[in-house]
Amino acid sequence: MLLTITTTVSPATDLGFLLHKHPDRVQVFEQAFGTAHVFYPDASPDLCTAALLLDVDAVSLARTRGKSSPDFTLGQYVNDRPYAASSLLASAMAGVFRTAMRGRCDTRPDLAGAPIPLRLGLPALPCRGGPEAARRLFEPLGWTVDARPVPLDEEFAEWGDSRYVTLGLTGDVRLADALNQLYVLLPVLDDAKHYWIAPDEVDKLIRAGDGWLAAHPERSHITRRYLANRRGLVRTALSRLAEADDGPEDGLERDPIDEEPTLGAPAAAGQGSPEPGPEPEPASESDPGPGPGPELGHEPGTEAAAPPMRLAERRAQAVIEALHAERAQSVIDLGCGTGKLLTHLLRDRSLQRVAGTDVSHRAITMAARRLRPSPGDRAPRLEIFQGALTYTDERFRGYDAAVLMEVVEHVDPPRLPAVERVVFGDARPRVVIVTTPNREHNVRYEGLASGAMRHPDHRFEWTRAEFRDWAGRAAAAYGYQVRHVAVGDDDPEVGPPTQMGVFTR
Repeated sequence: MLLTITTTVSPATDLGFLLHKHPDRVQVFEQAFGTAHVFYPDASPDLCTAALLLDVDAVSLARTRGKSSPDFTLGQYVNDRPYAASSLLASAMAGVFRTAMRGRCDTRPDLAGAPIPLRLGLPALPCRGGPEAARRLFEPLGWTVDARPVPLDEEFAEWGDSRYVTLGLTGDVRLADALNQLYVLLPVLDDAKHYWIAPDEVDKLIRAGDGWLAAHPERSHITRRYLANRRGLVRTALSRLAEADDGPEDGLERDPIDEEPTLGAPAAAGQGSPEPGPEPEPASESDPGPGPGPELGHEPGTEAAAPPMRLAERRAQAVIEALHAERAQSVIDLGCGTGKLLTHLLRDRSLQRVAGTDVSHRAITMAARRLRPSPGDRAPRLEIFQGALTYTDERFRGYDAAVLMEVVEHVDPPRLPAVERVVFGDARPRVVIVTTPNREHNVRYEGLASGAMRHPDHRFEWTRAEFRDWAGRAAAAYGYQVRHVAVGDDDPEVGPPTQMGVFTR
């Protein structure tokens, strides 16, 4: 199976720096199921093409089969895996282009962080749904898609088309984004994976989908297929994607996650990958996702229970209620991200003045586009601007209230005192509202490894005692009082999923 990556950025041979593979050398990487070769068919200042050729060893692949996997005898050795792009190619990409997928290039950092002209080619891609399925997944990401069906046999046109397409993608895309999109969408289009889906696949999906999957119109379909319709994992992934419209570019950028736990017992700590088999479904559990799809629906003749209010909605509602209780008429959202909380604030007509700020220019641009004033709004109440919470800024001052919703956990602990000085000491609103995850509640999330945090960008997560300790010290240092509010179902053993502190001066 083959993947080609072509660019015309000047000089085009800088593609070698981005991929961390020299254009003048052929490099070989051994895989558990074969051998990956990286080489450059073209390498000139005007055009450069890198190729990843994966030579799959059918015998080695069969030997890596789990003991409980079905034995299809000859089908283990005679299949399309050596010839068609699949999860095997995605796995090879993750190993061979690991640094490039992270967007890291110390030699050309500006180039690694910017969109460049790219063309990706896959001559044989299993595509359930045909060319239209490929267009539906790639076009929303900004690609121009050339998907052509491969006939079953060119000499017998009456046999029709096969389930394979020849795929070409053209666009100005950051290379790391392009590779991560392929990593996720190759097994989605194939609707198959060569390995068992373990709970850590949720984290892989969230990492690879950072910055594009949450806003994709087909995110539910992508998530279900990527996770092989394992309902518990699908629910966990969809809830974590529910409000992550954009991935964090800095520790201070808000990347809120709607952490909706799976009901039932927590996953066993240190549990390995389970053996293949159907996943049990608690009879009382409803699907809190965005509604049943073709792969994940309710049984015919049954009625689905009304989905509970998502944690993100309950969190925003708790913030609004606190603002009402403190009779705030103006508020600034510090770390507003792409503007989800701002949307709620603008709906509240008791707030006469609303502002949002974030360190990420990209997030601010998205928020401004999302919340542009109506043509008839002569006196817009909203102001959005870029700013960093570690530096004093006169634009933060003059508001009754400031909100840091799911922000502090993105701050490196040594920088947290600077944020306290900026918010409590300099901006000094009458009310400060802070929400943050409760680390003790993490055991209630299926698919979250023991000791892991809810998002890769979280620098820390506090227990209830740790949050109360920090809040008490910050309040005493700057002349505030603080009361604590549980957000979400308050579990008698591990507390609520979100904890909120309301500071009053």
